[in-house]
Amino acid sequence: MTSIHEDLARREEHGNRILFAIAGAGQMGTDMVSQVQQMRGIRVAAIADLDVARAIDAYVTAGIPRERVVVAANQAQANDAVETGRFVVAESAELLPRIDAIETVVDATGHPEAGARIGLDCFAHGKHLVMMNVEADVTIGPVLRRKAESADVIYSMAAGDEPAALMELYSFARALGLDIVAGGKGKNNPLNRDAIPEEYEAEARRRGLNPNMLVEFVDGSKTMIEMACFGNATGLTPDVPDMHGPSTSVPELNQIFRLREDGGILSRSGVVDYAVGHVAPGVFLTVSTSHPRLKQCLILRDMGPGPVYTLFRPFHLCSMEVPLTVAEIALYGRATMQPRDQLSVEVTTIAKRDLCPGELLEGIGGRTHRAGAMAYSDARGLGALPLGLAKDCRLKQAVAKGTLIVRSMVEPVADSLIHRLRAEQDQFSEVLV
Repeated sequence: MTSIHEDLARREEHGNRILFAIAGAGQMGTDMVSQVQQMRGIRVAAIADLDVARAIDAYVTAGIPRERVVVAANQAQANDAVETGRFVVAESAELLPRIDAIETVVDATGHPEAGARIGLDCFAHGKHLVMMNVEADVTIGPVLRRKAESADVIYSMAAGDEPAALMELYSFARALGLDIVAGGKGKNNPLNRDAIPEEYEAEARRRGLNPNMLVEFVDGSKTMIEMACFGNATGLTPDVPDMHGPSTSVPELNQIFRLREDGGILSRSGVVDYAVGHVAPGVFLTVSTSHPRLKQCLILRDMGPGPVYTLFRPFHLCSMEVPLTVAEIALYGRATMQPRDQLSVEVTTIAKRDLCPGELLEGIGGRTHRAGAMAYSDARGLGALPLGLAKDCRLKQAVAKGTLIVRSMVEPVADSLIHRLRAEQDQFSEVLV
């Protein structure tokens, strides 16, 4: 069995590089292009961004001469550029799946509605989809996976983000027959649930981020989204709404994330959660075993006295690892990580301040609401409004700060693709219950 770097090298030697495209030339997209330029057997053949100059800069930053970058207005221009070894920039992501030589499109937009459009476009043109857009996945991931399978292509979450890094530990533990107590991530920003973009503009500029994106991390929304993504791939659910999120450190993880009767905080095993403190940028699993011989083995391997043990991955490299998912699809025909047939965890919408009748809900990382997380079955029973459907919904009533926003409180968005796909997903989920 060869390794992935050997298989990529073979593609390079045979002149058969894996060609893929990126929708979104922000920080993550730009990083990805630079990373791919250091790799063999794979190439970012096209980038789409509403800001064409930013997409061009992504290539130039990666070390590609500007004269080799072509701004394409149509499929013919894009095909010609790729066939002649040049690099394509387009204003619209609609062009990417229409480029003949492209095998896979990476959605790095972070916008749920855009993720819905890009997904269906990819499947219609026989292209695989790598979803960095976790916001879309936690809303419509199961229906997108189904549609990909119907089109005989692959829908995959991306390596490098916490959910996929955590999935590596989970697959390892499950393969060994270990019992999963809890899985989670370290939150790498101070938690401020009331954060708004205006307060973080200077820091966002310093870090090269959009203020709303930074607020999505700070107010805890991204943590809820990422851990819901992992839960939806494994069936793990929050022990309590919004999870526990204790302040702790790596040596204490197996003391905290264990059952209450064993001195921990959990009411049951099989949960998804997160930790604040000196755990980021890592991800963790706490696991157990009932076999007495294996308990002795774990003690001998310096895993502690038990009954709960910590598996820890101390890093995740975000966009730098994403090309490995593209390669895995092309070389081996398999996804890095996928949602199951229906959601296990719902990302909910919680009022960030007192809201008035008639107000429009903003996008994720805005001023009107933040994310929560709870078991999908509980959220469905409450009629909770999924976070990915909240943008541009108009409130029919006043909503107090900290209130869970439910569907009956809002006028839904008219003519929204993600709303239609979610309705389709909810319909087949009812059959599965």
